[in-house]
Amino acid sequence: MRQIVAVFLLLGACSTASEAPRGTIGFVRGFLGGVAADEPNAALIGRDILSAGGSAADAATATYFALSVTMPSSASLGGGGVCLVYDNGKGTTEALDFLPRGPGAVAQDTVRPNAVPGNVRGFFALHSKYGRLRWAQILRRAETLARFGIPVSRAIARDLAAVEESLMVVPEVRRVFGRKDGKGAVRERDFLIQVDLAGVLSRLRNNGPGDFYQGRLARQLVDAANDSGGSLRIEDLREFAPRWHDTLEVPFGDLTVHFSPPPPPAGAVAAEMWLMLEDGGRYRDAAENERHHLLAEVSLRAFADRGRWMRDDEGSRLKPQELVSPDRVSSLMADYRPDRHRPAPAPLPAPRLENPAATSFVVVDREGSAVACTVTMNNLFGNGQIARGTGIFLAALPGRGGRGFTSLGPMLVINHNVSQFFLAAAASGGVTAPGAMIGVAARSLLAKQSLAEALAAKRLHHGAVPDLTYYEKDMSETVLESLIGRGHKIGATVRLGQVNAIWCPGGLPRAPESCATEVDPRGYGLAVTADQ
Repeated sequence: MRQIVAVFLLLGACSTASEAPRGTIGFVRGFLGGVAADEPNAALIGRDILSAGGSAADAATATYFALSVTMPSSASLGGGGVCLVYDNGKGTTEALDFLPRGPGAVAQDTVRPNAVPGNVRGFFALHSKYGRLRWAQILRRAETLARFGIPVSRAIARDLAAVEESLMVVPEVRRVFGRKDGKGAVRERDFLIQVDLAGVLSRLRNNGPGDFYQGRLARQLVDAANDSGGSLRIEDLREFAPRWHDTLEVPFGDLTVHFSPPPPPAGAVAAEMWLMLEDGGRYRDAAENERHHLLAEVSLRAFADRGRWMRDDEGSRLKPQELVSPDRVSSLMADYRPDRHRPAPAPLPAPRLENPAATSFVVVDREGSAVACTVTMNNLFGNGQIARGTGIFLAALPGRGGRGFTSLGPMLVINHNVSQFFLAAAASGGVTAPGAMIGVAARSLLAKQSLAEALAAKRLHHGAVPDLTYYEKDMSETVLESLIGRGHKIGATVRLGQVNAIWCPGGLPRAPESCATEVDPRGYGLAVTADQ
């Protein structure tokens, strides 16, 4: 849902004149930007940072650390992720990779293998480069949530219910997330206090990430991870480093569409889908009943192509920008027929399981700087163990049973010629995430639908193998008949992806009144902004 926030905000020009000093809620008057996240408390904290004069990077960092408290199923301090960052002042767009990769070695007696935590250093890198408020201020609200408690939101309650039986047999998890009456995991509106996690956040607030990666806290985390059946060394923590990369850039008229490069592969998959839809106005000019067919065919081709260029480590056999070469991507659509489905050509990629557990958020500030992020634990609640005394779930070791970060890949749309922001989007939902995000972008940017309409529209997905077009339940019978008539084999599912997005069709900072900040109605998140 979308929430219009007017408390202590004067609707009018984007002035920062205020009696409150920077760093105080209410410093920014008028339009402050927007935040959309999968969990409401985290979105509100990001909004408050924007109101206090923080940058998009400040608000994204605060939103993440709040999510580490309110949605540890996907955003615990033990996980990692990917962000795209646009800085309006510098005119730069970059990708930041802090993925939860495996440790240097996994002990033979490990029963619950884990990844190396990346989120803390990742968001510290983001804040250090693009933040303007103090680190301590950014973390304070998350620490307060953990120390004094919050009512359990519907978002985390859904995740807990999905794996309650297996989680509640773990004593440390049951101690923190079990109900007081002993009847399973906490439920929506139950009160949740995480004292150990508050202590870790306090040390991070005071000491920065150094303690987490090479100090006393690092040694505590290593001992606790190994005692709970994991495998972690102090060297793994000490040597972990976030990586800044060039984005995958796709021209779109006067705009540039930015995607995250491999690894993980989802950004390149989304970029290929976008190019196939946008090429020659293919999606824009298609009739409505062809657009659904087109989305399925584009998805099929992008995933079939992924099977050709993706390495086992989820990197690319091609140079990143080669993946989005217009001629190369155009060749993928050479056999496209608007009236007939074409199965993926041989050789077909091997079927693979993919981790659907992740969470995304997008932030834009009043100057038009923006951040879009997706983070994961490589599995719902990671390896299922809390490192004793820390309150931290560790991400699962990528690679086994579909665990991993394959589906992470946000996007940004910028006009660099006139320094205007237009779109930020990020998605979760495993293999369906890239297509869900591109479907929303296509409906908004190419078909000129409102962002709310684009997010609410029923979705399709074709992953190349098997040759089956999945559709969301309650999709129009007319659409389904059209797909069947074109030769698609179809199968119903409950939902396909979950997308958060901010779209400013008039550009930002030029036309803040044009901006829409929205969360996917398939989830239980919150979008917060202030409209003039």
